[in-house]
Amino acid sequence: MVETAGMDRELTIGEVARRAGVPVPTVRYYESRGLLSARRTTGNQRRYDRSVLRRLAVVAAAARIGLPLAEVGAAFAELPADRAPDREDWARLSAGWRRRVDKRIAELESLREDLDGCIGCGCLSLDRCALVNPADEAAAEGPGSRWVRRARSTATSPGRRGA
Repeated sequence: MVETAGMDRELTIGEVARRAGVPVPTVRYYESRGLLSARRTTGNQRRYDRSVLRRLAVVAAAARIGLPLAEVGAAFAELPADRAPDREDWARLSAGWRRRVDKRIAELESLREDLDGCIGCGCLSLDRCALVNPADEAAAEGPGSRWVRRARSTATSPGRRGA
């Protein structure tokens, strides 16, 4: 028979941190941001339901794709607070995140293609640059490689500046 004693008991902050692979201050921080909740004992110690481990796994997945904690918190607000997220919950959460990852992959692929040709108007590729910047016209628009970003986002053809 499988030992189940203690499986239903709550976890201390140290147990949560150890099981999730994060430092105790991180658990406290996530709790302060509303991503986790704990009850307090009469001695004012935190006790966590085991479902926080699933929530921490979702936080880790979101961090890997660059989602801010505010977005994770907003997603968690749509979940039932009394249980761990299940497959349906995860499918709902991850659908929007998947679109974001796909967009980021496309941006990175575009960047990879530009690496050996353009650095975003500094300009080391003037003889073949699609965004020629005579007399440093781009400076009037502010800092950064604005024309390159605009050209990518509006899909202008080579040889023309984005409108």
